[in-house]
Amino acid sequence: MLFDGKSLTVAEVENGIYEMRFDLQGSSVNKFNQATVEELKEAVKALQRQDGVKGLLLASAKKSFFVGADISEFGELFKSPEPQIIEALLEIDALFSSIEDLPYPTVVAINGEALGGGLEICLTCDYRVMASTAKIGLPEVKLGILPGWGGTVRLPRMIGVDNAIEWIATGSNKRAEAALKDGAVDAVVSDEHLRDAAMQLLQDCIDGKFDYEERRIEKRAPLPLSTIERTMAFESARGVVGAKAGPHYPSPMAIIKVIEQHASLDRDNAFKVEAAAFAKLTKSPVTASLIGIFMKDQYLKKQSKTLSEGAAAVNKAAVLGAGIMGGGIAYQSASSGVPIVMKDINQNAINDGLAEADKQFFKQIKRGRLTQEKATAALHRIVPSLSYGEFGDVDLVVEAVVENPKIKQSVLAEVEGLISEEAVLTSNTSTISIDLLASNLKRPEKFCGMHFFNPVPLMPLVEVIRGAKSSEQTIATTVAYARTLRKTPIVVNDCPGFYVNRVLFPYFGGFSLLLSHGADFTRIDKLMERWGWPMGPAYLLDVVGIDTGHHGTEVMAEGFPDRMDYRFTNAMNLLYEAERYGQKNGVGFYRYEMDKRGKPKKLPDPDVMSVIAPAVVETREFTDDEIVERMLVPMLIETIRCIEEGIVSGPADADMGLVYGLGFPPFRGGALHYIDTIGMPAFVAMCDKYADLHPMYQATDGMRKMAAENQSFFPQGA
Repeated sequence: MLFDGKSLTVAEVENGIYEMRFDLQGSSVNKFNQATVEELKEAVKALQRQDGVKGLLLASAKKSFFVGADISEFGELFKSPEPQIIEALLEIDALFSSIEDLPYPTVVAINGEALGGGLEICLTCDYRVMASTAKIGLPEVKLGILPGWGGTVRLPRMIGVDNAIEWIATGSNKRAEAALKDGAVDAVVSDEHLRDAAMQLLQDCIDGKFDYEERRIEKRAPLPLSTIERTMAFESARGVVGAKAGPHYPSPMAIIKVIEQHASLDRDNAFKVEAAAFAKLTKSPVTASLIGIFMKDQYLKKQSKTLSEGAAAVNKAAVLGAGIMGGGIAYQSASSGVPIVMKDINQNAINDGLAEADKQFFKQIKRGRLTQEKATAALHRIVPSLSYGEFGDVDLVVEAVVENPKIKQSVLAEVEGLISEEAVLTSNTSTISIDLLASNLKRPEKFCGMHFFNPVPLMPLVEVIRGAKSSEQTIATTVAYARTLRKTPIVVNDCPGFYVNRVLFPYFGGFSLLLSHGADFTRIDKLMERWGWPMGPAYLLDVVGIDTGHHGTEVMAEGFPDRMDYRFTNAMNLLYEAERYGQKNGVGFYRYEMDKRGKPKKLPDPDVMSVIAPAVVETREFTDDEIVERMLVPMLIETIRCIEEGIVSGPADADMGLVYGLGFPPFRGGALHYIDTIGMPAFVAMCDKYADLHPMYQATDGMRKMAAENQSFFPQGA
């Protein structure tokens, strides 16, 4: 053994061929923490001293090659001054270059995932052999930064500027076939043949069949582009990337700029440009927000794993109610390997549900994520039914019928008598109290809420709602099933609207009050979209359904009459009375027509003004900031109330619930992170500015205490 550490080993495996094998002890994955970096330095020094080395193989003992840097450690570096960050990056660049400059060929065997720094170390090798099931990528842009260990330097010199910018600026993971096509890897083989193929390629290099030195010359040199080629490549990239990135995310455009700046430089000088750009981005508030989102996401994953301990197995599920929602749930279950019965009383609804599932499988085939054979097999896991004949061996039921408490109670009581006593019963209600729905059940301990968000395949969040009598195993089983469906579950306590919708309706309340004071809904939409929301409140209500919004408003008014009973004439109610339900019937705040792709296209409708005119009780002048503040303050206060009342378990759940459930702008870091950036004293002052408008703008006593003590939800370093 040439080197034996806790993160990696180096040993001779054949005559003159050595293997550097990554295997971080105490972790299920390999990641670059400080200890791994230090051991890598010592291992490379040992190789440099060793005589008789003919070639080096890099490999992993884990299921994945390398998931990248440990952001919990390296995130601390971001708090350092920029010169210190640059120095740290260049030190790792020198380490990686020492691998690239070893006086013999190097080959890496990429299994599982090689992401971020994990891919960057692969790029130092002369050749890359990739398992057919592996994925590689540079996802740093999703944290608001860019690859800082040579990724922006080496990748363009290997696969060309256009491909490299697409890889790095989108941060997407690439499957083996795409990586091979772009030239990022040299061979793709089955998992079981990976090591043998890599060893054979290394031996071929040793035997002189491949000129690895020529490759090194290309990687060390400037990009081979003429002035005209360079101008065309980068200007074109700016147009494409800029349109997708938008104004709130600086790193995609910074990536293009840094590659352009070091295109004419050799490797080592290019590293200096990359490091300087990286260090600058670490000081962006967007980076702090996105890293916070990443850390909170990791926390939720760990928390949901803990919450699912003691879960019963779900080998077969059922969804009551088909259509788009039921079809989406059925698709998610079937595609995750869990057979599911899709039951409805209406054959047309079942047809719609199957069509929705089929559409989702077709999308996966089109994107190359599923073969036709696997998609067909998964589709066959959905069992359509007009009766309860298939429910005898179901382990978990998701009730997803119409949002009416009496109908839901009737259906739940009916199905409870037809499933086993051990089966878990859940309701996909969006607003109705779980305790109310459980009141007629014989086994309320086996019942809880399981709130999916529409469209199910796209929305990552599932709210698991704990009723007063829900057992721990019921919650654990539901959380585990949500995780099986590749969703992020948060467990919340029961109240009208639960967490996400309870917070959403004060946002709609602020919107309605603005309209009653004469604000233009199209202006509000544009301002909130400019602030970062995927769509403004009027457009969102049209998409959700004005009838759905009207029903939710009634539920919330009954549950929280002190601040959610909007006694002023409401534009939403007027649209509901006029049967303008939004996209579902073509008219709401806007008018909708189907485009060539069969999707509803939003268009202005002058008729709407006469419908909502009775809601306008006065006309005021508003600044842009005033409109944004009046929209946000009720939502933010209600988020804090949910923390104070224990509806959600903590700030991380609260922030991620709104990011994943409502599309709260990730670059803002979440609702509570956003309040932290303002500061609680300033936020309370903002609330007080509007407190006379309506009770939904009035700060809580807990907020005032936090303001007096200058407390935050996410203390520095937490």
